[in-house]
Amino acid sequence: MKREEAVEFLKSKDPNIIVEYLNKIDKNKKYITYSKNVFIPLSKWCRNRCGYCIFREEKPSLMKPNEVKEILLKGDKLGCREALFTFGERVDENKEIKEKLKSLGFDNIIEYLYHLEDWTLNNTNLLPHTNCGILSYDELKLLKEVNASIGLMLENVSKRLMDEIPHKFSPGKDPNLRIEMIENAGKLKIPFTTGLLIGIGENEEEIVDSLFKIKEIHEKYGHIQEVIIQNFRVKKGIPMENYKEPSPIKMLKIIILAKLILKDISIQIPPNLNRETGQLFLLAGVDDWGGVSPLTKDYVNPEAEWPEVEELRRWSEELGYNLKLRLPVYDKFISKEWLSERVYNKILSMGWKVED
Repeated sequence: MKREEAVEFLKSKDPNIIVEYLNKIDKNKKYITYSKNVFIPLSKWCRNRCGYCIFREEKPSLMKPNEVKEILLKGDKLGCREALFTFGERVDENKEIKEKLKSLGFDNIIEYLYHLEDWTLNNTNLLPHTNCGILSYDELKLLKEVNASIGLMLENVSKRLMDEIPHKFSPGKDPNLRIEMIENAGKLKIPFTTGLLIGIGENEEEIVDSLFKIKEIHEKYGHIQEVIIQNFRVKKGIPMENYKEPSPIKMLKIIILAKLILKDISIQIPPNLNRETGQLFLLAGVDDWGGVSPLTKDYVNPEAEWPEVEELRRWSEELGYNLKLRLPVYDKFISKEWLSERVYNKILSMGWKVED
């Protein structure tokens, strides 16, 4: 598919074209996957002030080691296999957080994160996945030792949005910085999760350009395991409170394009943000429900509760698909080529069977 064709499809209001493109989707998949996780927000302070974000707090908080370990141990008992570590971008730029880190014996947040993820591997059957904003090449290299995968939403390649409400006060949302990090992860052979945020003021051309940029990076490095198509949701008190949420049809068309352009990359939607439409999106190529937790809430979208696993199973089986648990690293990346020796051996010790 060429860029011009993709843009024309998004702009079209002809329902027959939607049907035509739906018929191009390969529907021979057997499984819809999901990850059972615990969500650990080490700190909610952030240098960015995104117009759509409710995660960020002014209070410079930092979770203590015993708080984190308690969640990890509980999650392990509940059969969780992913430990999702998050915090606001560059939190140790905050003096209070820097002091809290020093009182714990750490010079910076990455040292603290590494310590906790090291503990996770040693004491549970959970595998760390980190999503904490912009990381340098050296930070990525260090974290690869203790992470099964790492993530960063591209959101959109539009520089224009840096001058508007979504990203005006968010230096870390510069698309050039985010592209650089995704490419660095590729150079380091880190299985990677990225995605688009839909409904923050982007236009059709910018959506298409974002999908093609992900395609270009993946063709070069082959490390992108999944792309999330995430819909903006209105929340009280955010600067974008009066923005319109993307319609189901807009989401459907973008998912169709993502599947046709990205082909061998899994397409994910957040099921808690798409309870009414998620099943229909399976028909458009979605093959992963993402991470859901029996223990912790979605701190990025706290108003939206996770569906139960049995609910995901019903949604999947009604369309003839089996629901399948996955690790934070997809099966096709479970090898010494893509994982540190330590993480690879941990997965083997867990008795995980890789299926073709």
